Amino acid sequence: MNQAEFINQVQGNLIVSCQALPDEPLYSETGGIMPKMAVAAELGGASAIRANSIRDIKEIQQATKLPIIGIIKKNYPPEEPYITPTMAEVEQLVAANVDVIALDCTSRQRHDGSNVTDFIEKVQERFPKQLLMADVSTYTEGVIAYQAGADFIGTTLSGYTIDSPEHDGPDFALVERLASKHIPVIAEGKIRTPQMANHALQVGAMSVVVGAAITRPAEITARFVNGLTGKPFYHHNF
Repeated sequence: MNQAEFINQVQGNLIVSCQALPDEPLYSETGGIMPKMAVAAELGGASAIRANSIRDIKEIQQATKLPIIGIIKKNYPPEEPYITPTMAEVEQLVAANVDVIALDCTSRQRHDGSNVTDFIEKVQERFPKQLLMADVSTYTEGVIAYQAGADFIGTTLSGYTIDSPEHDGPDFALVERLASKHIPVIAEGKIRTPQMANHALQVGAMSVVVGAAITRPAEITARFVNGLTGKPFYHHNF
């Protein structure tokens, strides 16, 4: 799938993030749960899936024909980036034949010592046909990643880095500012309602990724409980 084909697939539509980490209720050591989530998302009209880990990606590929934005979350302490942070994870995702690879393109220090521009250029040199989504937290990071060659910019990490202000909802201002520069923006992060998703499109997003509000029942339940009792709700990071 090339850039134009992917844009045509997701333009103005929903991408569902189907992920579960080991500390979450829907995580299974033997797998089998995330592909069911992906099928449910497809039945609901989702245009693509965002998924973490080679195991889940392969299972989802067997369950649905929707394009996949693939990531591998891996920690390399003391550095903070952990969304597809090195070439090793990129190589695994390319081998898994994902349509788009998302990677951390924040300005934080990287495990391999490279900067974002160098990293994207190295990926493109080795895998020139691979589509890339840059997960960023600020406008400057988004511009740098796009100029370096990323196909799409995701607002995934806004509010999760020292360079971006913490906020309780989507960073619509970041979406709008990037879109105003004719950058293909995928809005992601704390989008919890259809109204929020629609507003992201209105301010210029190409597409919208929703995860927790659809695929994390503990967080969904906690929001209802908070609304009824005022108790703080369970919250899981991106």
